[in-house]
Amino acid sequence: MGKVAIVTDSNSGFTQKEAQRLGIYVLPMPVYINGEMYYEDINLSQEEFYRHLKADAEISTSMPLVGDVMNRWESLLKEYDEIVHIPMSSGLSGSCSAAMSLAEEYEGQVFVVDNKRISVTQKQSVLDAKAMADRGLGASAIKERLLDTMYDSSIYISVETLHYLKKGGRLTPAVAAIGSFMHIIPVLQIQGEKLDSYAKCRTMKAARMMMLKAMCKDIQDRFSSDKEAKDINIEIAYTGMYTEEVDSWKQEVEEAFSAHKGNIMADPLSLSVSCHIGPGALAIACSKKIAVKDV
Repeated sequence: MGKVAIVTDSNSGFTQKEAQRLGIYVLPMPVYINGEMYYEDINLSQEEFYRHLKADAEISTSMPLVGDVMNRWESLLKEYDEIVHIPMSSGLSGSCSAAMSLAEEYEGQVFVVDNKRISVTQKQSVLDAKAMADRGLGASAIKERLLDTMYDSSIYISVETLHYLKKGGRLTPAVAAIGSFMHIIPVLQIQGEKLDSYAKCRTMKAARMMMLKAMCKDIQDRFSSDKEAKDINIEIAYTGMYTEEVDSWKQEVEEAFSAHKGNIMADPLSLSVSCHIGPGALAIACSKKIAVKDV
């Protein structure tokens, strides 16, 4: 079986340093700040990004440039026989469909996977793909397995402010104004490829409790497991810098899912996500484990 390279984008949350250590490849997402283009984790750090965000700079994101994608693929195909490319969900970005179109020129070599993941669940898919590649599976088989399990994940996010959702066009100005006036903390969900409203809470404490209950329900009802199940990955994420509140949230999650204590990582959400929801957001996610030894 030929060598398989695993490629993703920085929406997955992998830093370039982490990716290099793990033997995967990460395309940095372009971020435009006041009209100037930067690359996430290349010439734009989390600290710099939030400094601009809090200063109310004009920030937008874009899919990876076609030239950047093709150059990376061309370089990798000199060393590898096949590539599995795992971008963020097609329902949340055009980067997936763009990559699929480009892959037609590399038939039999590049396999683009649209398995409806983003952020920490996308990251888990990349880790699963790398584990399968290390066991000798070919790119086609890896893609098939990831697609078979595409909906075996769930994400809940509580946001501190509606300002950025309003600014990015995710809320009408009227709804955002009412939410701010009433101090509502919205809980959002990502089930598959869409970001939807899940619940509205009066405090962040209530929102955190709501997210834990929702995740327990998903694990039991959707994935036929209980919260102690070893066949479930539990992840948390946040926007902004690591704070005591993030540490407190991690402890709450570890208490709720005690079988996973010590294995729950706290990762910052990608800048492409953060620019739409702002700092101070907290998230919990789960994904059902792929039994790599059995594939």
